[in-house]
Amino acid sequence: MTTRECVVKRISALCRERNISVNALARKSGISASTLKNIIYGASRNPGVVTLRHICDGLEITLVEFFDTEEFRAIPPEADFEEA
Repeated sequence: MTTRECVVKRISALCRERNISVNALARKSGISASTLKNIIYGASRNPGVVTLRHICDGLEITLVEFFDTEEFRAIPPEADFEEA
C-alpha cells in the first residue's frame, strides 16, 4: 500500500467513525469539497501537509494522531516511488 492509499483510507475511516460526509469534513476543515474529493478519488496524488493539517483540524485530531496507525507504519520506504 502506498502513502496516498493510506491517506485516503484513513480519511474515509475517520469520516465513517464520525458519521460525517466528505462535504461536511470539507466545511469543517475550511477546504473546498473539490480539493478533498480530489484527494479521496485520486486526482490529487500528493496532498500537501498544510492541506492534511486542515483536514486533521476538521476531524479534531493532530497530524500525529492521523498518521499513528499500523497501515502507515507498514509502508515500505520504496512504495511511493513505484507509483510514479
